Amino acid sequence: MVLFHHHNLEKQNSLMLFTFVLCCLCFAISGDSSIYEVLKSHGLPMGLLPKGVRNFTLDNSGKFVVHLDQPCNSKFEKKENELHYERNVSGTLSYGQIDLISGISAKDLFLWFEVKKIYVSSSSSGVIYFDVGVVSKQFSLSSFDSPKDCTTVSMVVRTTDLEDVDEEDDRHVVEVAVSKNLSRKIRYKLDQGNIGNVVL
Repeated sequence: MVLFHHHNLEKQNSLMLFTFVLCCLCFAISGDSSIYEVLKSHGLPMGLLPKGVRNFTLDNSGKFVVHLDQPCNSKFEKKENELHYERNVSGTLSYGQIDLISGISAKDLFLWFEVKKIYVSSSSSGVIYFDVGVVSKQFSLSSFDSPKDCTTVSMVVRTTDLEDVDEEDDRHVVEVAVSKNLSRKIRYKLDQGNIGNVVL
């Protein structure tokens, strides 16, 4: 009887030690994980966020916030398409998708649309979808294999920002995303009342 009790106690101690070591390993891995590894572990490509993200938070429910040094734009798919990232990007991660996104906009022609959701229907399809509210745009999954360089921008006007603009103010709505240098040139042209001469 004493021998049986002693054997059970050894098993319990071994199990507790194994659980403790496993928890320590999980904590160490999650503590050192980058946001790119987190994306990958959720079945998403690492290039959904730009290069250089070092500061982010992630809770148990999948809610995350990524902090960038400054707002920036990143090009993908042979530089024909562009994404804008605000200084703070947030959303809720689940396997194969990011929902309730805030801080990412996608460019279509000359307009920017806020991205609401990003999802992969199946990894074998090779396609990723960006839901911008009215429509979902699809892109090649391989376009987001790795994080891209991101160029600093100083101004972005999204389609939602244009709702209250009347015809009289149209000349003041220039391009939707402009770099700092271009922004100065446009401001100069606006001051001169010569916006029609600006070539973007």
